[in-house]
Amino acid sequence: MTRLSPAERLAATDRDATLADIAARTSDWDRFLVEQAVWMLGLQQDEFSANDARGLLPELAHGHLGAAFNALRSSGVIEHTGQYVPSTSPTTHGHPVAVWRLSIKGHLIAHQRQPRQQGSAAA
Repeated sequence: MTRLSPAERLAATDRDATLADIAARTSDWDRFLVEQAVWMLGLQQDEFSANDARGLLPELAHGHLGAAFNALRSSGVIEHTGQYVPSTSPTTHGHPVAVWRLSIKGHLIAHQRQPRQQGSAAA
């Protein structure tokens, strides 16, 4: 287990507080949109990042991505791959964003939420 420096612990505490504040101000609708985008990405791609989700969401939802990804990670729906890619959002100036994948739990939830295929009508 890696020990964090005092500066790293403080930065992590600030990050977590900011994400918690964003999550508290996020509507259920915004959370639902982001979750649906993440599940769709997870079913279509082995790995994904916030860069991939931004293209699927209205611009207003972009500010909720970090909090939503953190909540989905905390609930065990997604898991970090250990990889990072540069952010494509102009406001982030290319800082690294995490690469994620659906966990087994995430795959189960995503499959349960998929629309059921309708059989052909009886003649």
